Amino acid sequence: MINKIGQVMLYVSNQDESKGFWTEKLGFEVITEEINGPMKWIEVAPKGAATSIVLHNKEFVAQMNPEMNLGTPSLMYFTDNFDQLYSDLKSKNVTVGEIVELPTGRVFNFADNEQNYFAVMEK
Repeated sequence: MINKIGQVMLYVSNQDESKGFWTEKLGFEVITEEINGPMKWIEVAPKGAATSIVLHNKEFVAQMNPEMNLGTPSLMYFTDNFDQLYSDLKSKNVTVGEIVELPTGRVFNFADNEQNYFAVMEK
């Protein structure tokens, strides 16, 4: 039986710039950075998180597996410090959307350095 999500694959055009976004703007830490021949992957996650994001080179993966869906996964992050995170991302010049009130809580979205959008919900 599956009991947790281990990794989310995010296919990006520039792995090093993406690593900088996730570590410098969001405060994630690098878990692993590996090079195996022509393949490079960078695993990042919030400190102590059970699930991580693996940054893969989109062009390389497309060459290896042309049928693979390389679209951005729709991810919802949770935070206890919603207003602080929103202000912090804005101060770091991260593209953030308006705060929206939903029946399940307040939500906003943000874009990474490659204009992939993700959402954050207050929990």
